[in-house]
Amino acid sequence: MALNNERRKIIIGHSPDPDDAFMFHALTNEKFPTGNIEYQHKLMDIESLNGLAKEESLEVSAVSIHAYPEIAHNYALMNCGASMGEGYGPMIVSKKNITLEDVKSNVIAIPGIKTSAFLALRLCWGDFEYQVVPFDEIIPRIVSGEFTSGLIIHEGQLTYKDSDLDVHLNLGEWWNEITGGLPLPLGGNVVKKSLGMKMVEQITEDTKKSIQYALEHPAEALEFAKKWGRGIDDTTNKEFVSMYVNQRTISYGEDGRESIRLFISMGQEIGLIREDFDVSSIEFIGAEA
Repeated sequence: MALNNERRKIIIGHSPDPDDAFMFHALTNEKFPTGNIEYQHKLMDIESLNGLAKEESLEVSAVSIHAYPEIAHNYALMNCGASMGEGYGPMIVSKKNITLEDVKSNVIAIPGIKTSAFLALRLCWGDFEYQVVPFDEIIPRIVSGEFTSGLIIHEGQLTYKDSDLDVHLNLGEWWNEITGGLPLPLGGNVVKKSLGMKMVEQITEDTKKSIQYALEHPAEALEFAKKWGRGIDDTTNKEFVSMYVNQRTISYGEDGRESIRLFISMGQEIGLIREDFDVSSIEFIGAEA
């Protein structure tokens, strides 16, 4: 029998990118007490994390909002840890002098079929030919000429300029326009319901504290986050992190929660999300009353 003072190990899955590293800096480096919980971190690309959550392999994970309905019976969505595009987001890019017609008529490199970026692009453009490519290989493989265009996420939304690429579509801007100003829901943190509500709420609170700590101690959190930026400079690191870790990350807010419900509902309408999922049933652990 386990003793009451033994620490419970909880694995947190998140992406190896600067914004997630920034958010989880305090938990990773034990910057505040977490009681009887010892957090361990598993870093994988978001499409792999979506798959692990579907297999119930992780207690806590970052996932794509697109993938959430498939795991909602086992996982609750935290009200903190949001990745939302406030008028910006994933983009379609290509080399110079490529027309939009050329982009749409050729295979588009995408970072995964369960990513929110892919769902947003399908909502915007309908059907198109695509090939799944690791997110950090999309820009190099456009530059090499292997792909005419690609759907870029993470810090690629800033670093594409270094490769002299053109933007054909900014999905954050598109979503903002068609919804009257709502943020584009991309990712969220989920926690396994079987841990019990007391543990679920404690893990959510620890995650929120970690985000708040990073925002209150940005210099040290940014230095840690830079390790996952694939060579980006300090200015780009800070700019990217500020895009996706802010007050919205502490709480989705009512409009953020509304946007998630709408995004999933629209995905149901085009057949990419199961029809029987009830968007009104989504739990946002730790949401303000």
